[in-house]
Amino acid sequence: MSFFQKFTRKLTMQEEPASPPPETVPSVSEEIPELFEAPEPPPEPEPPPPQLEIALEEGYRLDDLLRRLVSEKGSDLHLSVGVPPVFRVHGDLVVSKARPLSQEHAEAILFPLVDAERIDSLKDCGNLDFAYEIPDLARFRANYFRQNRGLAAVFREIPSKIPTIEQLNLPPVLKTIAMLQSGLVVVTGPTGSGKSTTLAAMINHINQHRRAHVITIEDPIEFYHPSRTCLIDHREVGQHAVSFADALRATLREDPDIILVGEMRDLETIYNAIKAAETGALVFGTLHTNSAAKTVDRIIDVFPARQQEQIRAMLAESFRAVVAQLLLKKTGGQGRVAVHEILIAEAGFSNLIREGKTSQINNYIQTGKEYGMQTMDAGLLKLLKAGSITKATVLERCHDRNFFRSAGITLD
Repeated sequence: MSFFQKFTRKLTMQEEPASPPPETVPSVSEEIPELFEAPEPPPEPEPPPPQLEIALEEGYRLDDLLRRLVSEKGSDLHLSVGVPPVFRVHGDLVVSKARPLSQEHAEAILFPLVDAERIDSLKDCGNLDFAYEIPDLARFRANYFRQNRGLAAVFREIPSKIPTIEQLNLPPVLKTIAMLQSGLVVVTGPTGSGKSTTLAAMINHINQHRRAHVITIEDPIEFYHPSRTCLIDHREVGQHAVSFADALRATLREDPDIILVGEMRDLETIYNAIKAAETGALVFGTLHTNSAAKTVDRIIDVFPARQQEQIRAMLAESFRAVVAQLLLKKTGGQGRVAVHEILIAEAGFSNLIREGKTSQINNYIQTGKEYGMQTMDAGLLKLLKAGSITKATVLERCHDRNFFRSAGITLD
């Protein structure tokens, strides 16, 4: 039976309601002591992890703060005039024990990283994006912005060594997706969910197993991929291109096999990404949605109503996969683990897009388990059974509690 037949059969079959079991009346002589036994006490709640303390010396320097961020296995450093430096470690904010940052101190440690032109841009626009690297330590995506107390900045660590799909414990089907020849692949998730790292691992896999021309368009460039089996060209918006949309339009004249778009943030960029996928390139992009169905809806809804039918037709032909990703706290609170929803466009999926039946995408994913697809709830169930996350975390993130009840797990 084909995948499409199984999918349509799943939609049309209706299960007959099961007849209730016959009631049994216990005999008078039957012992039922369980009615009078005291209930078992609930399990003791898991103790919270010890609070991390970060003490800083007087007159701290930026590089020292970033080295401390890496040593604490944190993800982000927040510098904001009026408060001490703040570190995000394992998803939680940790306020350091230090003097509040003054405007003079902020300018002294932040402005040397950028030239006068960028400082003027910060003053004009109110924010500034760029990348900063400490050799032999890590690269950092930096954002400067103005706030009510003065200057502020956020630095996010980008590992200096590009991780592999295996090292990140990503689903093996991502290797298959990375080897597709053409079409649109979207990696989605909220800010800070690891989308860039997942995409870097997929490009790294391509760079070891294919001979292709790869063009990345980012703001700023995060991971630098050395050309191994592939020719890889990195372009940064603001430095090498005016905008994402303009850079995408230009790629059609640059003989690309694979295009990575750091952000599909507006109508023109999304349209050019779909157009590039139609012309035969494999296009990777990101959105801030949290499921496959919402990803399809978001792409279509960004266009005016008069154009949506045309976009549905284009998307039906070019759409290949969605990888929706969340980062969750591990059991015990030390570290985080990724959970994924994966959609792969097999037979019948293009009809769902053309006919606007995105409400059936979840059923479609459930039917495609043999192709490597999984719903977010199925991913959560795997992590729960492995002991990687707690029931409380599942309860916060799950979509359908009945799915877990059918697996013998009560979340309430």
